[in-house]
Amino acid sequence: MYHLIDRFLAYLRAERQAARSTILAYQSDLFAGIDFFARARGKAREQLQPADIDLPLFRNYLAALVQAGLARSTIARKAAAWRSFFRFLIRENELEVNPLSGLTTPKRRRKLPRVLSPAEVEALVEFPDQDHLGLRDRALLETVYAGGLRVSELVGLDLANVDLKRGYVRVLGKGNRERQVPLGRYAVEALRCYLAQGRPKLAGKRLTQAVFLNHRGGRLSVRGARLVISKYLRRLAPDQQAGPHLLRHCFATHLLDAGADLRAVQELLGHARLSTTQIYTRVSADRLQEVYRRSHPRGRTKRDN
Repeated sequence: MYHLIDRFLAYLRAERQAARSTILAYQSDLFAGIDFFARARGKAREQLQPADIDLPLFRNYLAALVQAGLARSTIARKAAAWRSFFRFLIRENELEVNPLSGLTTPKRRRKLPRVLSPAEVEALVEFPDQDHLGLRDRALLETVYAGGLRVSELVGLDLANVDLKRGYVRVLGKGNRERQVPLGRYAVEALRCYLAQGRPKLAGKRLTQAVFLNHRGGRLSVRGARLVISKYLRRLAPDQQAGPHLLRHCFATHLLDAGADLRAVQELLGHARLSTTQIYTRVSADRLQEVYRRSHPRGRTKRDN
């Protein structure tokens, strides 16, 4: 079984261009399942074969995960890993029948974070000071919100990726998919000030192409960017825990609230599937009511007339 899992992970890496975090999660989930199935069949882990796993046994595995108190999302992820693995085995002619073809799992509850209002975002980006680190932080906040960037895309920006004249940045997203993202005038101005005044002080004599630098002059790490953004989010809402992804969520939600097309938002976010965009965005109740009132023949109130 282990050599088949190795082949599957190599397939994810080479052909599907899955993220390293995804591959590691699948590996962990599959290995954990092997332990359960081997015990249930009375075999050593090295002796377990794909044919030893059938639907009743897998349902027992899911039931054991529920009894162990695992979150619904975690159980769904583990089931998805095994589904993908068995589909791969069918594709490679290692199995003739997928034992999980009749499996149904509870849908995950999707909890969406509280979305900041445009006024709150404006207050957020005003927090940084006017020193060299503050200029960096202001540019960082403006860019991640203006472009809806992932933190990894943000810290991966090089100087050659930034076109302030046209108001674009070129980012490398998941699956090595490259896209151009427009920036508004506030982000462009914040970047221009940082690149002219803040970045040279951070870089010192170090030669680096990274746009966003840490206090030692090296490229700002994903962890460092998360800490910076989370620090200002805590100042805005001390009683709530929120990370950088909240600004990406705000980006998409504010666009949709203003009437942007969902597929356009999908392209801006760099999502491969539209369903992913629907998960990460929400249309506000006000926006739905507005569309209803404008579109339905009997949706108007007397006040609208």
